[in-house]
Amino acid sequence: MIKIAYCDLYAHPLPEGHRFPMLKYELIPEQLLHIGKISRDQLFCPDPVAEDIILLTHDRHYWEQLRDLTLPHKDQRRIGFPLNEQLVEREIRIAQGTIEGALYAQDFGIAFNVAGGTHHAGRNWGEGFCMLNDQAIAANYLLNKQIHDRILIIDLDVHQGNGTAEIFQNEPRVFTFSMHGDKNFPFRKEASDLDLPLENDLDGERYLRLLKRTLPGIVESFKPQFVFYLAGVDVLSSDKLGKLKLSKSDALERDKFVFELCKSKNLPVQVSMGGGYSAGIKDIVDAHCNTFIAGIDIFEQL
Repeated sequence: MIKIAYCDLYAHPLPEGHRFPMLKYELIPEQLLHIGKISRDQLFCPDPVAEDIILLTHDRHYWEQLRDLTLPHKDQRRIGFPLNEQLVEREIRIAQGTIEGALYAQDFGIAFNVAGGTHHAGRNWGEGFCMLNDQAIAANYLLNKQIHDRILIIDLDVHQGNGTAEIFQNEPRVFTFSMHGDKNFPFRKEASDLDLPLENDLDGERYLRLLKRTLPGIVESFKPQFVFYLAGVDVLSSDKLGKLKLSKSDALERDKFVFELCKSKNLPVQVSMGGGYSAGIKDIVDAHCNTFIAGIDIFEQL
């Protein structure tokens, strides 16, 4: 049974008027349940991740400042969320959800985290609504436990996975691929193993052509044993921060291509949702739900 990490505290309360669409984390599982695509027993609420696992990825001093709520205000502003105990618990449960998803994917081919994709968190910093890097933590867990030693991170959020790139800059066992807006946040980019910068207003046809021309070659040359996929929906033309021109059907075709490639190569894949900032919450939730639907349909095929 395909498993999905979700906790009620994923939808963390924020100050009125905050631009982050936290409501989507409630609505995604509700919509999937409503349309009958998933059942409640597929959802699991992860425990908090252990500190020693966090420290495989993040700097001790940075983690202790988060844990003890002593992170300087300038660093909290860089993250974009007011720091409190519940927010930290949310982050460490998300990270554990991605680890457990990676383990579930060994058995079922795919697993999801309703949240996660916190790719702007580097070894000793957070920014852009990211505090701890869930997929980096999970990748280092797989390496440390000697479960896999060739891991591919496919980052198709519209913003570069700068934190992920920094964390793995000297780790040849992890290949980081980021396809992102060239003139979009973060304005100081890190070097992924392969960066594919995109011009503003790129449409879906050209986006998909670039992806289909690039990703199979990475898989063929690197020969990963496991894939983490960050499926941001901030690529949509309706997105307030994205600067690209993809439709929902373009984003769905993107997801199907990634999943079909992984399945054809017998690559287990863990999926975290990443960003989405369309003005209408329905556009965000529909696009995220399409990712779940595509993955479930493809990996449940005999």
